[in-house]
Amino acid sequence: MPVLAPQDSAIRQRLDGDLEQVRRLFARELESDLPCVNELVTHAQRYHGKMLRPMLVLVTSMAVRPPAHAQISGAKPEQTEQGYLVAAAVVEMVHMATLVHDDILDEARMRRRGATINHLRGNEAAVMLGDYLISHAYHLCSSLSRTDISRIVAHATNTVCEGELLQLANRHNLDLDEQTYFQIITRKTASLCGACCRIAAELDGCEEPVAQAMYGYGQTLGIAFQVVDDVLDLTGDQATVGKTLGQDLAKGKLTLPLIHALAALDDGGRQELRRLLSDQADPSLSDEAAAQGARRIVQLLEAGNCLDYARDRALGLIDQAKAHAVKHLPDTPVRAFMLDMADAVVTRRS
Repeated sequence: MPVLAPQDSAIRQRLDGDLEQVRRLFARELESDLPCVNELVTHAQRYHGKMLRPMLVLVTSMAVRPPAHAQISGAKPEQTEQGYLVAAAVVEMVHMATLVHDDILDEARMRRRGATINHLRGNEAAVMLGDYLISHAYHLCSSLSRTDISRIVAHATNTVCEGELLQLANRHNLDLDEQTYFQIITRKTASLCGACCRIAAELDGCEEPVAQAMYGYGQTLGIAFQVVDDVLDLTGDQATVGKTLGQDLAKGKLTLPLIHALAALDDGGRQELRRLLSDQADPSLSDEAAAQGARRIVQLLEAGNCLDYARDRALGLIDQAKAHAVKHLPDTPVRAFMLDMADAVVTRRS
C-alpha cells in the first residue's frame, strides 16, 4: 500500500485490490509486440510509487456512491467498478508520462531509487516513451463511452503542459513572486489531481456542486503535495526520497521557501542567497561546491524560518482540501480516510 494511505484496514484492503487491478490494466494496455518497447515500459513501471492519482480516483469513487452502486440494475458501464479502474489507469499513464519528460528537462539520473529512462537509454528514448504513455492513455480512455471524461483528461493534460512551459519561462528568475509560483504548481501538479477526483464524481453522476467540491479537494491537496515536494528537494535524504535531489537549485527553479526568503531576509542575507542561487545554476560548478552551497542555502532558509513558512502554507492548503470533503460528503469511514490521506501529504518524508 502506498505511503499516503492511512490506517483503515477495510478501506486499505479494498484499495490494495483495486490498485493491483489498475497495475494489471496499465501493463496490459501498454504491452507491445516489440521487446524493446516492453523493456522500457517494464522499467518505467518502477515509477508507480505512491500512485496518488489512481488513489484519488478510487477513493473519491468510494466516497460519492452507495456501497452497492456497481450492482444497481441498469448501471452504466462507466459506473461499474471497471469504469473507475480504467479512469485510474488513464490518469496514472498521463502522470507517468509527465515524470518521464520531467526527468529529461531536469537531467535527473534517479527516480524511485532506480535509473531514469533518460539516464539509462538517452533523451530520445525517454521522449518517445513519454509520448507512448500519453497516446495509450487516450487509447484506453476511449474505451469509456462518455466523451466528457476524455475531455477532462485532455484539459488537465493541456494544463500540465502549460504549467511546465510557465516554469521553463521562469527558470533563473530570482524575482519570481508567490502568485506565479502557485500558478505554476497549480497547473503542472494540482490540475491532474483535481481532475482525478472530478472524473470519479462525473462517472457516478454527481451533481455539479459535488463534482466541483471533489475537484477542489484534489486540486488543493495537489498544491500542498507539490509545496512539500519542493521542501523535500531542499531538505530530504536522497535515499529516503528515492529520486535525484537538488534539481530545483541546479535548474534555477525558485520554490516557495526560496521566494519567501528573498522577500523576508535582511539585505545581507538576501544578497548572499541571490549569489548562492546564481552559483548553483552554473553548469561548471563542481559537485562538492554545489553541495556546500546547497547546505548554506538551507542554513539561510532555516535561520529565516522559510522552510516552516512553506510547511505552514501546505498545512493551510490541506485544511482547505479537507473542508471540501467535509462539506459535500456524507460522514462515512471513506470520508475519514480522505481526511487522513490529506494529512499524510504534509507528514510524508518521501
